[in-house]
Amino acid sequence: MRTLLNIIWLVLSGLWLAIGYAIAGLVMCLLIVTIPFGLQAFKLAGYALWPFGRTVVKRVDAGAPSVLGNVLWLILAGWWLALGHLATALLLALTIIGIPLAVANIKLVPIALWPFGREIVRSDEVTTAVDRYRDAVAVRGPGD
Repeated sequence: MRTLLNIIWLVLSGLWLAIGYAIAGLVMCLLIVTIPFGLQAFKLAGYALWPFGRTVVKRVDAGAPSVLGNVLWLILAGWWLALGHLATALLLALTIIGIPLAVANIKLVPIALWPFGREIVRSDEVTTAVDRYRDAVAVRGPGD
């Protein structure tokens, strides 16, 4: 079922959303300072192409740099990428087959707005990823 949803997603909205993320990534890679933002955009482009069967996990070891990165991301690209998801969701919700895809688009809005400090993992690896980050914080200590 995931594969079928991903194929329908790719045809109806995934391709152009991924292109939007890739354009944002290219623009941000033009300057040396914004290369980390470009890398986030490319990561999100891959997620926008094939989202079903994957999920977003918040990294517990992310700190102040992630917050600062998210604020800058929101100003530079996040708001218009989120608007792209909302517009696509609205159009997809007009059809019966598009409703699950519209819901998936709405679920992509938070990661479009705040990508730093989050990791995209396969749905069956969620507990492993969360445990890995908790272990990293426990070994380093909170504040190291």
